[in-house]
Amino acid sequence: MKGSRTIHKCIFLIGFLCVQGVWSQTVFGKWKTIDDRNGVAKAIIEIYKEDGLMHARVVKILEEGKQDALCTKCDGELKDKPVLGMKIMDDFEDNGRGEYKGDRLFDPEQGMTFRGKVWLDDENNNRLKVRGYLAFLHRTQTWHRVIEE
Repeated sequence: MKGSRTIHKCIFLIGFLCVQGVWSQTVFGKWKTIDDRNGVAKAIIEIYKEDGLMHARVVKILEEGKQDALCTKCDGELKDKPVLGMKIMDDFEDNGRGEYKGDRLFDPEQGMTFRGKVWLDDENNNRLKVRGYLAFLHRTQTWHRVIEE
């Protein structure tokens, strides 16, 4: 009888840890961006929640020689501002299916704003799919979760 309780406790604990692992995988956290055209690591982006909406900002520039980059192609108040610290996603909403959608996905390198969609890769929760839309065209990048110890 005592051995049976121990087995049940172990099964419960394993089940609980598995569920915790699934729940803990979210879009929120830090992500390394990789240029999908040349494979160069570009930046670390922090995705965070504020007022129930998803936002993102550049927290580190990885590309050699661009650590002090300014947004030279930007217009208005962002013109010639540092890319480091810049907010690149604003007010993305959870659609209830594990995707976040919004109207401001900003690319400081191009100085352009796109509609966007963000979701975890179905095959690997440590990869994030980030898709930008311009009219009927779209482009998707894969970002990689930064595991901090």
